[in-house]
Amino acid sequence: MILCQGVHKYYGVGQRRVHALTGLDLHIREPGYYAIMGQSGSGKSTLLHLLGALDKPDRGEITVAGHALHTISQREADLFRRKQIGIVFQQFNLIPTLTARQNIELPGMLAGDDPDQLTTRSNELLDRLGLLNRSTHRPDALSGGEQQRVAIARALLYSPPILLADEPTGNLDSASSDALWALLREIAREHEMTVLMITHEPAAAAHCQRVFLLADGQIQGQIDTEGLDAAGVATRYHQLVGSA
Repeated sequence: MILCQGVHKYYGVGQRRVHALTGLDLHIREPGYYAIMGQSGSGKSTLLHLLGALDKPDRGEITVAGHALHTISQREADLFRRKQIGIVFQQFNLIPTLTARQNIELPGMLAGDDPDQLTTRSNELLDRLGLLNRSTHRPDALSGGEQQRVAIARALLYSPPILLADEPTGNLDSASSDALWALLREIAREHEMTVLMITHEPAAAAHCQRVFLLADGQIQGQIDTEGLDAAGVATRYHQLVGSA
């Protein structure tokens, strides 16, 4: 599903050049609920942008859902993001003048898809995510948790095999965060898809089946979370990253 081999990424020039990823290797072979966990500056967002075909590596190979992202053209990258991967950001990125339903259907409307099919699909997603009675509300009339669920529904419009979530609960309270982490786990299981969450929170990572630890631009280890709570994940993180 996701394969990174010897991935390097640089930003800036001269003395300001930053080596964000330093030969990163990552293998995710089966559908499931996974996390990339690391502190600020570890390279998490850089990795997400590369996996989402929003950027290209300077060196190394990245294959996601059978697509070699290090070689594809810009047009191929656009098509890949539309149909093969969903991306959810911390900021929701909803259009304030559109209703929840319109925000979900927006990628399909821009692609010229059949309106009736879009309505059928958005109804399915609204119902699944508990938003059917909020379908005509604009973002400012929705809670933070509801806005993030709309963003998730939009990312699932084309039933992609992979969903990337970048700190998806960063703007939510603890109760909404718990509900969203559980929802992502259910989505991964029900749809047999790969959900990969970028986070720095042990509480978020504890909901995933496996956590990959990112530090200094490389994967430094992994944690199988069975039987671990947030404190257990935090302890294992510091043991593995501290010994790297």
